[in-house]
Amino acid sequence: MFHQDRLLITRRNAESHLGGLWEFPGGKRERGESFEECLARELREELGIEVLVGRLIESITHAYPEKTVRLEFYRCALISGEPRPLGCADFRWIQPIQLEEFSFPAADRQLLVRLRTDHTLWAAT
Repeated sequence: MFHQDRLLITRRNAESHLGGLWEFPGGKRERGESFEECLARELREELGIEVLVGRLIESITHAYPEKTVRLEFYRCALISGEPRPLGCADFRWIQPIQLEEFSFPAADRQLLVRLRTDHTLWAAT
């Protein structure tokens, strides 16, 4: 989620899969739930914020040795609330140059390259 030319990232809980790494907020879809519905629910549960889910920016499928994940990265608009770490270890609003300061899971590699090179993603819409 972008807000005021900054990107929201969250830190995974230490006891979770890939614990301690930073990620883009989201989570596992529940049965019958769309990716957009999942994202809105997860942001509410993990950070206590309400968002309007916008257009799809990137779709990635990545195979870890223990499981395969499908990631959908959407542009979102903050409707209400201030993020709080309710279901994650921490969160940060970062600028493009700060991406290098955080360790992300391997599944995010493709998106990280795009975020570093496509500066139009960071512009307010």
